[in-house]
Amino acid sequence: MSLLVSSSALADAELPAYTGDATDIALLDNGLRLQGDGVESPDGVTSGFRLTAGFSPRGLPRLDIGAEVRYRESDDVPVSVAARDTLLDTTSLGGSLLAGVRLGHLGLYAKSGLAGWQGHAAGGNPDLPEGGTTRVNGFGARLSFASWVSRLEVERVDDPTLSHLNMVTASIHMPF
Repeated sequence: MSLLVSSSALADAELPAYTGDATDIALLDNGLRLQGDGVESPDGVTSGFRLTAGFSPRGLPRLDIGAEVRYRESDDVPVSVAARDTLLDTTSLGGSLLAGVRLGHLGLYAKSGLAGWQGHAAGGNPDLPEGGTTRVNGFGARLSFASWVSRLEVERVDDPTLSHLNMVTASIHMPF
C-alpha cells in the first residue's frame, strides 16, 4: 500500500464533489483521498484548519462519501447578549459526514455534523454561555470546465452564539 503519491498523480484522479482548493495530502491504493486546508474568515477574526477524508465506493463511481474534521479559533468577536455588548473568544472542534454526487461537470454535496465549543467573554458576561455542542449543516456545488473549477459552499452553525462561524465561500480556480 502506498501512502503518498505525487501531486500530478492526485490531480489526474477524478475529484470528489466536495473537493475545493484543499491540498491533497494522500491518495491510498483503496481510493481513500486525504485533503487539508486552512480556514480563515475574510475579517481575519477566525482561523483554523480542516481535514477531509473520502472515497467513491466501487460500483457507484459518481457517489462520494467522506468525513471532515475542522478546528476553528476566533478572537474578539463582538456579540450582544441580554442588551450587553461584549467581545468573545471561541475555540471549536467539529466533525461532519459528507455525501456528494457527480453529474458530468457538476458536483453537488451536503454535510451534517456536530461541533463542540468553548468561549471566554471579555468582562465575564454571566448571560453568555461558555461552551456547548451545536449542529453544523452545509451544502455546496462544484462546476468544472476544462481547467477552470468554480465552487460554492454554505455552512451554518445552529448556535446563535457562534453565528460568526456561518460561512459562504465562493471561488474560481484557473491554473495558468
